[in-house]
Amino acid sequence: MSDDFEFLPHDLVSQQVIDDLTDQVLFEKRPVKNPDGSVADGLYAVWITLNNPGQYNSYTTAMVKKIILCFRAASNMRDVVAVVFTGAGDKAFCTGGNTKEYAEYYAGRPQEYRQYMRLFNDMVSAILGCDKPVICRVNGMRIGGGQEIGMACDFSVAQDLARFGQAGPKHGSAAIGGSTDFLPVMIGAEMAMVSGVLCEPFSAHKAQRLGLLTELVPALRVDGEFVPNPLVETEMKTDAWGRIQHGEPRTGKALAEGKELMKRGTVDLSLLDEAVDTLCTKLMLTFPDCTTKSVEELRKPKLNAWNMNKENSRAWLSLNMMTEANAGFRAFNEGNREVGREVDFVRLRRELAQGATWTPEFIDSLMPGAGREGGK
Repeated sequence: MSDDFEFLPHDLVSQQVIDDLTDQVLFEKRPVKNPDGSVADGLYAVWITLNNPGQYNSYTTAMVKKIILCFRAASNMRDVVAVVFTGAGDKAFCTGGNTKEYAEYYAGRPQEYRQYMRLFNDMVSAILGCDKPVICRVNGMRIGGGQEIGMACDFSVAQDLARFGQAGPKHGSAAIGGSTDFLPVMIGAEMAMVSGVLCEPFSAHKAQRLGLLTELVPALRVDGEFVPNPLVETEMKTDAWGRIQHGEPRTGKALAEGKELMKRGTVDLSLLDEAVDTLCTKLMLTFPDCTTKSVEELRKPKLNAWNMNKENSRAWLSLNMMTEANAGFRAFNEGNREVGREVDFVRLRRELAQGATWTPEFIDSLMPGAGREGGK
């Protein structure tokens, strides 16, 4: 290269502008390692970290805007091998949109939520359109919209205490921010129904068995040794009816023993970081353009489904803020462990069947603690 050659910038904004945005999303370049563990000079992975652990790394509007710019910047960096998308702490990668903001600002304001969902669409598209392979480092729960942005990534490496799932129909929404597009492609229609409609979570071991994870590592350290998640069945076996038990919750005595082991242990994510570093090394040892093209083509099933549905999904979600989302997000925000965080579904269904309309009084009557008539 000649001494007077100068790269043209292709970024939308400067790195300084990105850095000056909310500190609830962190952007960091970390050196990639050679196979022997030494640093590969001049080559990096970008780490984009959701830094809102007090609210389980749920994303606010300000966070979504920064995530979009972070992925765009990482995509253009010539010395970057891969992007690692993760969350702060060991409790959650991400639990989706910030329900406090949803309940207090967006509920009842469909036009505002439509604008927010345009940002959300752009965030998912920024992940699916990144010119670098994207690794989801699953440091904890990946729930709701967190599951959606996690599945938009190309690889997922998880610690085995993590849980995966959707919450939409339980909290006034539908998983149409990506999950209804990605889940049937990734795990099949029936299991997609279990997750997207019944909102039943998967353990990390079950998620790996179903095909949602590239790699799984233990995170619980007891007496100095790593042990698999003691709350689920971690050995591949079947029950008396031939049903696979791998990744299913333990019961009875085994569950009680598992809880005791959890109390004795501490969470250590060092193996998770080693696995992510190793994957970045593997990606480094490939031709960059061939890797980008391979990633682009392998994303197509997810990308095609996403592009086909994202606009009408945005419109439906915005209008839903006047009815079920208005009630569901308020219930989650105003409820607590004692009274629950879900509406009274029995009252809701019965009164709608009798012609009730979505008045403020009707929504108030559905809130947790407002004279519940049915089960959660």
